Amino acid sequence: MPTTTDSETIHTLDIRQDIFIAALPEIAFEALLEELGPGSVMPDGKPFPMKIEPWPGGRWYRDLGETGGHKYGHLWGHVQVIKAPTLLELTGPMPMSYPAINHLQYSLTAEAGGTRLAFIHRALGLIPQEHREGMPKGWEHKLNRIKSVAEQKAKTRG
Repeated sequence: MPTTTDSETIHTLDIRQDIFIAALPEIAFEALLEELGPGSVMPDGKPFPMKIEPWPGGRWYRDLGETGGHKYGHLWGHVQVIKAPTLLELTGPMPMSYPAINHLQYSLTAEAGGTRLAFIHRALGLIPQEHREGMPKGWEHKLNRIKSVAEQKAKTRG
């Protein structure tokens, strides 16, 4: 009788996080696009070369440059919904190089003194346990980066 391993079992992922940002929604949305794109930084502080095309159907991808006339990279997804400065949804394989589909939702709501950024990441696929366990920390890092960038921009603009 055939057996399956954990790597052959379909898993789901449902990560929900939110953060308060002391900046207007327009500034927070700008910081979100920066962190998902050219300003992306790894937890160790190293740049993470990402690009985002902020329009419906636009690509979100890791740009690894060009060598010998060939472009290299990793498609993370496409913009499914963009309603600046309140909503951004992305769908695609994300950082997963195995059978999986992901959906990210960034919802920004004005609050007294700033913006509430609510984040949801849902996924379905052959997602290894170490990814299911590690992704919440990675997204927390990204949200904290968005907060930091937005609040710095807000201070600079006075």
